[in-house]
Amino acid sequence: MAFSAEALRKQLGKYKFRDLTVEEVTAVSRAHPNFSFSMNTYTFKDGSQKDLLNFSGTVPVKYGNSYNIPIRLWILDSHPFAPPICFLKPTANMGISVGKHVDAHGRIYLPYLQNWSHPKSTLIGLIKEMIAKFEEELPLYSLSSSDADRQSELLSYIARITEGETDIKSRSKIGGVRNGGCFNKVTVVGAGDLGIACVLAVVAKGIADKVVLLDLSEGAAKGGAMDLEIFALPNVEISKDFSASTDSKVVVLTVNSLGNAQTYLDVIQSNVDLFRGIIPAISHYSQNSVLLVASQPVEIMTYVSWKLSAFPKSKVIGVGGNLDTERFQYILTKLLQAEALGKDAWIVGEQGEDKVPSWTSSKSVTNETETTAAHNSREKVANRAVEVLKGKGQRSWSVGLSVADLTDSILKDKRKVHSVSTLAKGFCNINSEVFLSLPCILGTSGVVETLTLEEDPAVQEKLQSSAGSIHDLQQQLKL
Repeated sequence: MAFSAEALRKQLGKYKFRDLTVEEVTAVSRAHPNFSFSMNTYTFKDGSQKDLLNFSGTVPVKYGNSYNIPIRLWILDSHPFAPPICFLKPTANMGISVGKHVDAHGRIYLPYLQNWSHPKSTLIGLIKEMIAKFEEELPLYSLSSSDADRQSELLSYIARITEGETDIKSRSKIGGVRNGGCFNKVTVVGAGDLGIACVLAVVAKGIADKVVLLDLSEGAAKGGAMDLEIFALPNVEISKDFSASTDSKVVVLTVNSLGNAQTYLDVIQSNVDLFRGIIPAISHYSQNSVLLVASQPVEIMTYVSWKLSAFPKSKVIGVGGNLDTERFQYILTKLLQAEALGKDAWIVGEQGEDKVPSWTSSKSVTNETETTAAHNSREKVANRAVEVLKGKGQRSWSVGLSVADLTDSILKDKRKVHSVSTLAKGFCNINSEVFLSLPCILGTSGVVETLTLEEDPAVQEKLQSSAGSIHDLQQQLKL
């Protein structure tokens, strides 16, 4: 059947960037008319499945003689912001030459895939590099008839993989992968001061079996990332390849754009553009992870992460008011000796000047007179605590400690309450999709439950005002 861009567009209804995908695939069809395109089900590592566009055909390779190498490429629904999944598709009389670009299952690994970045990276460019690398090291060889017979079972196995069977299941059959599901891996995206602080805090707390630092800066490792390479902390890996984050339980996002934006909206938009190249790849490689956003402004970047990842709302949270809340509770209980108040005290809303103290319960009052007196007394103490809190900045190392605290609660399923940025729609009469800090119980699945705040008109008014201003900004962003 002849290639039809219009027919393809109809099939890609669930693709996030359909027009860009159609444009690229059309270019591939023109350059390689022998390729056939179809929609099939691909099974990912966690067992989840998606209907994905894929195409197969041969690419011409000169290695002394001329060869036609059969390949198959799966195009993710976040294309072109995440690289395709590439396989050889050997026939019964072909054997796989395992090398630096091809594994025993026929999976293709190329620098072009590892460094994939839209709009610089394209399918046409990928195929060109594939041909160039295969001309350096031919990935297939011809089998004799007897070898072909002995190879049939292996090829059947490879065919199952190229049809989308999970890598975890595949490797477990040959005894190559720990499959117990208890390996706690944390990825920190961004190798600035905050990213380094998060890595060190998580390592110091001893809560992860492995920590990956994704350094997205250009060129060789610099600054703190270089120091981590030099001193080689145990169980810490530094990488520029998104695939290094595979199967992370928690992914911490610390990156912020350093562009030359002039207005606050421009600054946020430059961060959004940065996240468009990160979140789809991260969510592809760690589909069961909890995304923990520390990038600024945290409320908006958590919303952006939620939208771009298509994760459940419970699995995308921002660091929000956790650090301020821990400090607030400490000031109340240790410095002001108001231990009864400190247990149920929270800093909620948005980070910065618009944060507001609130409580989740009040057990010590029995009538209206006592309620008013207790409220006035509590307000005085809270105001003193907030004044002390205002003198505390949010340094990278202190945010890193807060991130490690949240990561600990998630990995260990502690069911501890933290004030984190979560989807606030439905709370305090907020009707828009905005993220604000609210007291939440955290576990391995992220937010398990959001606690109800005490009814306080002043707090509700503050939260609604924050929600309105954040929503207005979000409406002006180009996702």
